[in-house]
Amino acid sequence: MKHKQGWAGAVCCFVLFIVVCLSLVMNVKGAFRAAGHPEIGLLFFTLPGAVASFWSHRREVIKPLFGAMLAAPCCLLLMRLFFTPTRSLWQELAWLFSAVFWCALGALCFLFISSLFDPRRKKSE
Repeated sequence: MKHKQGWAGAVCCFVLFIVVCLSLVMNVKGAFRAAGHPEIGLLFFTLPGAVASFWSHRREVIKPLFGAMLAAPCCLLLMRLFFTPTRSLWQELAWLFSAVFWCALGALCFLFISSLFDPRRKKSE
């Protein structure tokens, strides 16, 4: 029995999640218009989910979610070690859990939009 794992979506989400997180934490003004406003910046976490869902095998949602769940502790560790904490640990955890939610929502939105434009879908007349 041959199984194709297709971990490209999880790896892609892991990397992009960390890039978006660090961009928002470092307040990179040129990267995002919402930099400096982490609550609005959470919407940018839909991008890693959508891109990772594109690269996943059979357009899955689980692999991008798994990548985001693996990236969240890494981001927390990076934020705590290399940046001056402006919020408590619990607030940063809540922010990262929200980021994982938005990442999964991005993957679901991509799945929904790709299903709308799927040429194999039967057209009802």
